[in-house]
Amino acid sequence: MAAGKWIGGFLGWMAGGPLGALAGLAIGAMFDYGLDNVNSQGGQQGASGSGVYGAGHDSEGQRNSFLFAMLVLVSYIIKADGRVMHSEMELVRRFLRTNFGDAAARQGEDILMRLFDEHKRRGEASFRNTVADCCAQIAANMDHAQRLQLLNLLVLVAKADGTVVEAEVEAIRECAVWMQMPLTDVDSMLNLGGDSLEAAYRVLGVPPSATDEEVRRAYRRLALEHHPDRVAALGDDIRKAAEKKFQEINEAKERVYKARGM
Repeated sequence: MAAGKWIGGFLGWMAGGPLGALAGLAIGAMFDYGLDNVNSQGGQQGASGSGVYGAGHDSEGQRNSFLFAMLVLVSYIIKADGRVMHSEMELVRRFLRTNFGDAAARQGEDILMRLFDEHKRRGEASFRNTVADCCAQIAANMDHAQRLQLLNLLVLVAKADGTVVEAEVEAIRECAVWMQMPLTDVDSMLNLGGDSLEAAYRVLGVPPSATDEEVRRAYRRLALEHHPDRVAALGDDIRKAAEKKFQEINEAKERVYKARGM
């Protein structure tokens, strides 16, 4: 996928605010081209930084904004333990390559490296504040289902090397709070894919002492919040990732239901 199509095309709500400022630093000429492209198509920039486009362009802008926001938060999670692990970088490359092609994988890696450089240049405290501001912008522009999918991708990156350290968990929790999401969402996603009954209860967000009705109610809530159709506007690639997560939620539900004879 060409740079102009993915990042340099319609930027949606990330064209302004802290995410837009980071994009200017990390993407440079590609970002400038994107702004010129938006302006040439008649996009209007409001005080909030959200562009107004035609119907088709709006969905593309939403997806592009989602992808850049993902890279910003991923850069924060990867550096949380002070190391850049090959397995974590490879997971991001594979996600981009599978869904967007080799060019997007190379561009995504280049953007991540520039974000790492910006992190180092600003220092830990300053970059943390920037990420917090970006999360506030995300919370104002993404619905809960989209933020859940973004959070899930962060958890997958943290799990990539087979071990999730406390520093990574804390960074993910920070992002969740900054995006105005309950910490129970983090605990649930950290336990997705687990093969124990305890992990299954954590996915559903209920204790083993919960009643059958409380278990059913918890599952119905998760099924509604995480249904893949709720992120369909972000494109087939994001929807496929949501489908895998939805399947793992159903597997946790089946494990709990079977243990209870429900």
